[in-house]
Amino acid sequence: MTENRVKVNILNQQNKVKVPTGVRMLIRRCCHAVLELEGFDGSAEVSVSFVDNEQIHKLNKEYRDMDKPTDVLSFPQGENGVYDKNPETGAFVLGDIVISMEKAIEQAEEYGHTLQREIGYLTVHSMLHLMGYDHVDGGVEAVRMREKEENVLTNLGLKRNGSYYFDEE
Repeated sequence: MTENRVKVNILNQQNKVKVPTGVRMLIRRCCHAVLELEGFDGSAEVSVSFVDNEQIHKLNKEYRDMDKPTDVLSFPQGENGVYDKNPETGAFVLGDIVISMEKAIEQAEEYGHTLQREIGYLTVHSMLHLMGYDHVDGGVEAVRMREKEENVLTNLGLKRNGSYYFDEE
């Protein structure tokens, strides 16, 4: 019986924010945890890139026709649970995750939690997209995705400090 392995390629393609020690290991743990939660069978490959706001703005405009920076983009390689295999490794190629380090810092401050928690959240969120989940239309699918995110983050010791919702008064 072969062991399921997850290869996470992490590239830092920006120089505006120093990537804190331990973040690469955190990202790998998040990727593993999502695949475990989903009962993913087989070896897998994921690519994670750190970019700045300018770079993610360009990608968001090009691929989503949204003319603004965003926190994270997911580029799934599979459809309906079917993924291409890397012929050299036999691993399923799940896709690419692109994280804006500048946005991650802004959002960590806005939500009152650590940068590690924010990067963990963005990674888990994107991994679920790579697994076929979507929240764009809201409803049950969005709730299911949020529950899975919090489940994984809590299991990794990255429980939410407070609420994402702010009282406007």
